[in-house]
Amino acid sequence: MNLPITREKAIELLKSIPGNGEFEMIHYLESEAIMRGVARRLNEDENYWGMLGLLHDVDWGLTKNEPEKHLTLAPEMLKKEGFDDEFIKTVLSHGYGFEELPELKDKQRSKKIEFALAASETMTGIVYAYALMRGKRISDMEVKGLKKKFKDKAFAAGCNREIIREIEKTGISLDEFFQIAIDSMKGIKSEIGLE
Repeated sequence: MNLPITREKAIELLKSIPGNGEFEMIHYLESEAIMRGVARRLNEDENYWGMLGLLHDVDWGLTKNEPEKHLTLAPEMLKKEGFDDEFIKTVLSHGYGFEELPELKDKQRSKKIEFALAASETMTGIVYAYALMRGKRISDMEVKGLKKKFKDKAFAAGCNREIIREIEKTGISLDEFFQIAIDSMKGIKSEIGLE
């Protein structure tokens, strides 16, 4: 699958958007890494899936103070960079079902790539929060500990467990997904301030 811009250009774009700080950039990089890991496991195009992870919240920096506008600016921004309707539709799909997003709240995800994106970008929150709790350590994180945190609804309460469970609709088990998420984020630990 052809991508209209390079990864470097995508990162430049994200960094140029007002409102994107270190915390946002960490989330984009984590989402990219996990999407790449999932793509590898499913024999899909790693660069394409990675780009979806990287740019899934492309308009967040501009809309975070008005969450109901999130994903309304994204189509135009992505179109301007040369992305096609299919890519844009997949990006929007991670907002399906959210009450806060009037245009997307009644839509449902139906494709493997959509389930993967929604689950991956949501999973970043739990893994990162758990790493911070462990003194920023991810290098020796294990599925067992992460699973415990996943079951504790009060931990990283903003991370919707049901969305993370959608990974099972891609044929990947929850346990395997935890492992993919840990390994993927471990691979970029220095870029996201973990050890």
